[in-house]
Amino acid sequence: MKRDVILQNLKAVCNLNGHVIGAVAGSGMTARYAVLGGANFLLALSAGKFRSMGRGSLASYFCFGNSNQIVMEMGQRELLPLLSDVPILFGIFASDPTVALPEYIAEIRTAGFSGLVNFPTVALIDGQFREALEEDGCTYAAEVEAIRLAHAQDLFTVAFVTDEDQTRKMLDAGADVICVHLGVTKGGFMGARKSISLDEARRIVDRLFAICAEVRPEAIRMVYAGPANTPLDAQYLYGNTACQGYIGGSTFDRIPSERAIVQSIRDFRSLDRNDPIQQLLSGKLNSATYIRTVRDYIAQHYNSKVQLGDLALLLNVSLSYLSTKFAAEVGCSFTEYLLRYRMDKAAELLQEGGLSCKEVAERVGYEDYAQFSKMFKQYKGASPAQFRSAHATQRGASADDNV
Repeated sequence: MKRDVILQNLKAVCNLNGHVIGAVAGSGMTARYAVLGGANFLLALSAGKFRSMGRGSLASYFCFGNSNQIVMEMGQRELLPLLSDVPILFGIFASDPTVALPEYIAEIRTAGFSGLVNFPTVALIDGQFREALEEDGCTYAAEVEAIRLAHAQDLFTVAFVTDEDQTRKMLDAGADVICVHLGVTKGGFMGARKSISLDEARRIVDRLFAICAEVRPEAIRMVYAGPANTPLDAQYLYGNTACQGYIGGSTFDRIPSERAIVQSIRDFRSLDRNDPIQQLLSGKLNSATYIRTVRDYIAQHYNSKVQLGDLALLLNVSLSYLSTKFAAEVGCSFTEYLLRYRMDKAAELLQEGGLSCKEVAERVGYEDYAQFSKMFKQYKGASPAQFRSAHATQRGASADDNV
């Protein structure tokens, strides 16, 4: 799509009190459903591809693959043939020493990409490692030059920035969108555990967007990632800054996929949402609730094979730890507790009548009736048949008394 058409469409969205949405695509499936959900443009980034492989976004910063080649192959095989009516931006690693930027950007344009975005960006790296990268030629200046060259070739451009100096340089290079990158997305199973606060993000965004208003007010202003990973977070930034849109990576692919897949498997694993196994799988238990949950599990699954080792594995603790903790809290071993529970249930069923002794054995998890009979006599002082007969006599006597 042509740059002027893209800008016209995006500014119309902004003028209608809407907010521009960009979505990182790591696969054709992510891209298809992001557009179906209303994304205004897509960013083909190597980070998205690594996330679709089950890795974190920062994998795109290591030598696991050639970032530019990954993006080019993904774009040509999965994105461009699938979506011809939405802008797809090429995430370029501008410091790649194996490419000449002017020619490579022309190749990107010929391939069918509508624009360019500087990613992976050295803007997210600081300290001594950043200094060493800059000395070795991996510079933010190369990213600025890539945006400048793409603008000259009439490609739509999005610039990731993290400070005032980068913002000024990208505005001067002609970036159509200034997107404040707030760091790796928090949330989900693989998300960042530490990030800046939402209010600190607001202050950063305010400073950088003030430069946009001063230098090139027509540049579209967006934010990316960091602490902003929910609609409420985005609403806070929309309402308290000059932000005009949001670009999501993990927010739109990893986190929703994590939740949906995990929950779907759990739902198929047990259709009973009150089943204690769901608590075990949820990962929300702590050591204070371990034994209660194990006892609840026994209460619902005493008629099937129950092994403490399996429960320990799901709880991610050692068998010896769980066994010791169980004995300390309950006053007997897990095996003893399970046997007593089964024998008590068997006694209830035998008292009720209506089932044969063998059927009762099967109801409490015993396929071997001889073994069941032996254990029942050991715990109840009579064989199952004797116990049932005695209680049948009592029921009869009670019935006679009531006549």
